[in-house]
Amino acid sequence: QVQLVESGGGLVQVGGSRTLSCAASGRTLSIYAVGWFRQTPGKEREFVAAISRAGTTSHADSVKGRFTISKDVTNSIVYLQTTSLTPEDTGTYYCAAAMSSYNYAPTRKTDYKYWGQGTQITVSS
Repeated sequence: QVQLVESGGGLVQVGGSRTLSCAASGRTLSIYAVGWFRQTPGKEREFVAAISRAGTTSHADSVKGRFTISKDVTNSIVYLQTTSLTPEDTGTYYCAAAMSSYNYAPTRKTDYKYWGQGTQITVSS
């Protein structure tokens, strides 16, 4: 079992940037695909980005070119670099871990078994 802890959220102005971190403990992240999801009150949790065990990535269309997922396998940390933030990016960001094939980065939340508690990004205009 792996435990996930997100950090890096906060208040940021429109156009700003923020780097979120997802630190794993218990088991190394190298055996999991990791995804980032976000949620706002009253809405479904939505896919943002994912990275496979091999390092291949997938990003939601709404964040392509602005957000980048990456990982530090040695330290079991996955990052989500966010740039050009808009108020629509406001939400609680969750990281999650999934057992999956080596090159596959799942995009469905139902594929993920382990979840962190989330970190809040608020984008103010």
